[in-house]
Order: sequence, then structure tokens, then C-alpha cells
Amino acid sequence: MPREIDVSTLQEWLAQRKPVTVLDIRSPEDREQWWIPGSIHADAYESLKAGDAGGLYTLTLPQHQPVVTICGSGRMSLKAAEALEARGFSALSLQGGMKAWSLAWNTAARLFGAVEIIQVRRVGKGCLSYLVLSGGEAAVIDASLDPDVYLSLAQAGGASIRYVLDTHIHADHLSRARRLVESASGAELILPKQNRAHFLYTPVTDGDILPMRGTSIEVLSTPGHTGESVSYLVPNVGVFAGDTLFLNGVGRPDLHADGGEAATRAHMLSGSIIKLTALDAQLLLFPGHTSEPVPFNGELLTASLGIVASRLKGWLKSEGEFVNRLLARIPPSPPNYALISQLNESGEWPDSDPTDLEAGANRCAIS
Repeated sequence: MPREIDVSTLQEWLAQRKPVTVLDIRSPEDREQWWIPGSIHADAYESLKAGDAGGLYTLTLPQHQPVVTICGSGRMSLKAAEALEARGFSALSLQGGMKAWSLAWNTAARLFGAVEIIQVRRVGKGCLSYLVLSGGEAAVIDASLDPDVYLSLAQAGGASIRYVLDTHIHADHLSRARRLVESASGAELILPKQNRAHFLYTPVTDGDILPMRGTSIEVLSTPGHTGESVSYLVPNVGVFAGDTLFLNGVGRPDLHADGGEAATRAHMLSGSIIKLTALDAQLLLFPGHTSEPVPFNGELLTASLGIVASRLKGWLKSEGEFVNRLLARIPPSPPNYALISQLNESGEWPDSDPTDLEAGANRCAIS
């Protein structure tokens, strides 16, 4: 029986750039939704399901390094690993498949004078969260991973977590903000002011300032993706825009909204994009998501607001053109977004493993 490898071990191998071949055996349609950067593809899932591993017996693969086979949930990948073992390869099946991989993560970091920004990339889902470290204090923005991830990163940076902030009520993943506050002694939970959340938090509105040693965080109201969406500005560094503005697109305005409400939000989003792109062009944009899997390369996913504004130049000719273009490009809704939103509003945590609930691409951006 082929051995299995868990997500944390494969994550560590990739982060350390250990020689390994990752073989994705899913259908092209499934792989198109999300994949592991650098993986090799062989459309073998259906044939393996039918008991035919013939294609894997002739597949050309690098020699003298382990092969990790990947499928959706880790069952057919075991059969693939078995076929490769029969050819003499050291083959391992990813335990839990791409569903489990949704919790894999890596980081990239950069210093801006006395302020350090750590981008925490949930590589199997596309969620981007952040730590802002300054003067021995840390703020965590849009936490989407286990609290221990952020606690460990803050500790390694010599900081204690002072603030845990969400930019809005998320619909594509379960917010870990409340759980992080419960684990981080003395941390304050910050959310934009709204009527959706049914738990205790500190509400913030446009223009509020959250002081930190050596820097501060300013709240910018940027509605449109949701009615309550805000962005967080760190002076001389950049703006953390959640799902309002991305590196190559903007947020969707339609979740939990009928056609009329989606149009209203699209008009609001137009104003929010203009507000953000009117800031200092040298400031960096730190988005809340990426639409493609993140490689283990340590390179920060960011761009200056000037560059982002130039990419969206065709969108911003007029408010009417922006709204029409946006509403014409609405993608399919994220899986389980209604239940995820409900849980994030209530602050409850599901009794079962959240990987099934959070499986699938984030689908938050329109480009």
C-alpha cells in the first residue's frame, strides 16, 4: 500500500525547495479551478476510477526524486501512487487531496523602515492575510488560517498581537478573527461598523485611527463588495483593501443581493475604487485575495496604487461604464457562500472539519 504525505509535510518540502514531483491526476476541468504551482498534470482520474492505470505506466517523470500524487480528496491518488510504485518510483499520495490542501500556506515579508509587513498566503485557496509589525506590536488583517499561524509569526517577529481586524464579513472562507482574539491575550477585535455581526467587537468607521508603536492604521470606508467593507491604510507603506480592490481587478458586488442591490453596490464600488486610486500612487496595494495559486517563492504579491490604477484605466472612464462592465462580468458564486457568511455573522465555528465547506476557488474578483 503506498504511503501518504500530509499537507504540512508537502508544504514544508515546497518551502524548502526539496526536489519533488507533484503529479495532479484530476480532470482538466477540476485542475483549472485550482492547482499546486509547479505540478505536472496527467488526466488519469476517470481511467483510474475504472481500474485502468495504463497511462501512468508510460508517463515520463523525473527520476530519483519522490512523486506526490494529487486528486480531489486523496482516494484516486492512492491508486496513482500504487501504479507509480510498481514502476519503481518513490510515490506518496497527498492525504485529503486538494480539499486538505486548501489550508496550505506560505509567507512573504518586507521591511518598510521600522514597519514589517508579512503576507500570509493560503496557497490552496487564494486568501491573503497580513501581519503589520511595529515596535513590538502586531495587527493581523483578514485572518483565514489557524490562530497558531499568526501567533507563531508574531512571536518570531518579537511582537504581541494588539489588533485583529477584518475588512468585511467574508463569504468565501471562515474568518479566524474571533478565534485568534481568544488565543491572543489582550488583542482587540476590530470590524467595520455594521448590523450583520452578532458578537462583541470594536466597530470602526471612516477616518478612525488605530495607534501602534511607531505607526498607525487608518480606516477608509470602501463599500461596494459589501455594504460595510473598509480598507486599512498604514502611512508610508500601503493600503489593505480586502475584497474591494485587487492587483488586476475589483470586488464583486452581487453576493447576498438582488439585481437592484447589486447595481447599487456597483455604484458604491466605483466611488471606493476612485477613492483608493486617488491616494499616493507610491503606496502599495495589499489585496485580500489572489485568483491564482501562490508559488513558494517568498515574493510579495503587491503593486503600487499607481500601477493598479493604470491597469484599471479602461474601467474608470465613467461611473456608468464601470457599473455596466462590472455587472456584465459577474462570475459564478463561491461554493457555500451563504452558509459561510451566516457562520461569520454569528461568530460560530462549524462542528465538522471546515475543509469541505471552504473547498473551491474564492471567486471574489472581477477582472
